[in-house]
Amino acid sequence: MADGQAPVAVILAVILAGGLATRMGGGDKALVQLGGQALLGHVLGRIASQVGAVALSANGDPARFATWGLPVLADPLPDFPGPLAGILAGMRWAQAEHPQAELLLSVPTDTPLLPVDLVSRLLAVRTAAAPIACAASGGRSHPVVALWPVGLADALAGALADGVHGVARFAARHGVAVAAFSAEPYDPFVNINDSHALAAVSLLAAPLGLV
Repeated sequence: MADGQAPVAVILAVILAGGLATRMGGGDKALVQLGGQALLGHVLGRIASQVGAVALSANGDPARFATWGLPVLADPLPDFPGPLAGILAGMRWAQAEHPQAELLLSVPTDTPLLPVDLVSRLLAVRTAAAPIACAASGGRSHPVVALWPVGLADALAGALADGVHGVARFAARHGVAVAAFSAEPYDPFVNINDSHALAAVSLLAAPLGLV
């Protein structure tokens, strides 16, 4: 697994859109506009060519995301237990709809500058002892930006049932490698948490032709 090679068809992706833009006045963070396009559109544009198929993890009425034509996956557990539930939903979707899929990429919907070589870089660091690969930049790891073996679905369901909700905690149990990305001239994993971050990313990204 360390050679970084895998057919795109066996890798799927789930975009995690569970968070609300409460620090931007409410509503779906996935639908917040950056450079005239929703954050979801930016993320999809960055990852779609790297994987065989993409689904969206989101609760509520799926019709609000109809523009993108993606499968919309509700959390498989009640009470909005966080990103691990969205990752589990992606794994179950893969098992049911794409049984040939071996790996699932997870990314949050508020990271519009994701690397276009994200999957290949994550694949390159995986080993038999570390089958999960997550991204890092600027000395910080980003456990939600990760490549997961679909075969961990049952283990993940069991962990959630036991009250484990931390992504990094679950990953550490099963072996995780880290792919480090440069944070210069911009951090590709910058996330838009509030209106100030949105404005900053707009000023940064436009001159670089990223949005």
